[in-house]
This record gives sequence, structure tokens and C-alpha cells, in this order.
Amino acid sequence: MKKGKRYAEAAKLVDRAATYEVAEAIDLVKKSASAKFDETIEAHIRLGVDGRHADQQVRGAVVLPHGTGKSVKVLVFAKGPKADEAQAAGAEYVGAEELLPKIQKEGWLDFDVVVATPDMMGIVGRLGRILGPKGLMPNPKAGTVTMDVTKAINDIKAGKIEYRLDKTNIIHVPIGKASFSEEQLADNFQTLIDAVIKAKPAAAKGQYLRSVTITSTMGPGIKLNTTKLA
Repeated sequence: MKKGKRYAEAAKLVDRAATYEVAEAIDLVKKSASAKFDETIEAHIRLGVDGRHADQQVRGAVVLPHGTGKSVKVLVFAKGPKADEAQAAGAEYVGAEELLPKIQKEGWLDFDVVVATPDMMGIVGRLGRILGPKGLMPNPKAGTVTMDVTKAINDIKAGKIEYRLDKTNIIHVPIGKASFSEEQLADNFQTLIDAVIKAKPAAAKGQYLRSVTITSTMGPGIKLNTTKLA
């Protein structure tokens, strides 16, 4: 795959064979984010678990202290007073059954997070095939199936992110933007790592944090020294 000139320049800053301390890695990731837009900084965490087994799943949500730098559109499935509450809390879209054809037939997906009250999960369940693969399905573990829609919306707007294993047992999550300060990125990163370590399944054997890499949208991956993280 041909990489651009900017990437080649940024890659020179990073020693591919080395692992870095958090502060060094964050300094490097900021320096290597040289695109003309405010690049997203992401963490990729490979875990020593087998997500195919239910007792080795790692999934949850955490509020990053400095948010993600991204404005998030929230869709809430609720009725009556709960729908009013969701609107008052600042949800972009609120509705019930009437939203099904819009999503199923028209392919409308102009939202980033879906919240639902428990009584609406029968309806939301019909969208499983569409929302599931996109990671948009509401989930009690992530706090997105709840009666407290105000708290759910406030948390999401404040910078709550969901983390879950992909098929290769890696978690991919944004931890901020290149315009964030080193301290903000370090705080967000540490909050995420602490949450992932806390979520370690009892059935996990051997080394839990196999590898941790941070990268900007267009920049090279920077590996962290995992022994200093746990």
C-alpha cells in the first residue's frame, strides 16, 4: 500500500521496534498528526482473551474526563414522559415504532449512539441486524438501555465511549483529537486503560494487555510499553 509523503515524514519519528512510555507516545502521536484537519487520536488494545467465549468477553463504557472532541448525535427510543425527558436532555432524535421504516427501508443512520428504555427493546430488537454490526445496539452494560435517559444522554454528551472486543480480540476507541493537550490525552488514555483492566474477565489467562498502540487518523502506530500500564 502506497503511503503519502506526510505519513513517510511522520513515520521517521517513530521507531517501529521500540515500545514507548505513555508521555513519550502521546508527544509523538501529536507530532505525527500533520494532516490539515484535526485528526482523531485512537487507542488499539489487543487483549489476551478469546472473545468467542462468553466468559472472556470484555465490554463496557467509560466517560473520558476531557471528552472525545467529537459532537455526538443521540437517538433515543422512548414514549410518553420518557420521550419528553430525552428531548429536554438534548437528544437529537426521539421516537418509537415510527422510526423503524425510516431505518429499515430508507437506511437512515444519521446518529452515533442509540439509547432505549427497557420497554422499547422489543421494538429496537427488530433493528438488530442493522444496528448490531455497526455497534449501535443499545446495551445495559454500556448504560444505553436504561430508564434514566437524562443521565445516559448527559454521559454520552460528556464524552462517554463504549469499548468492546472485535473479532480479533482488539478494542479500538477514540481518546481525543490532535488539538488536545498532552495532559488531556494522557488523562483520557489512563481512564480508558484503567477501565479495560478493571473489566478483565476472571477466565482470562496469561498476559492480559498483549499490545497497546496509539495512532492518529493519518499517522503511524506507536506501541506502548504494556508492563508499565498494568
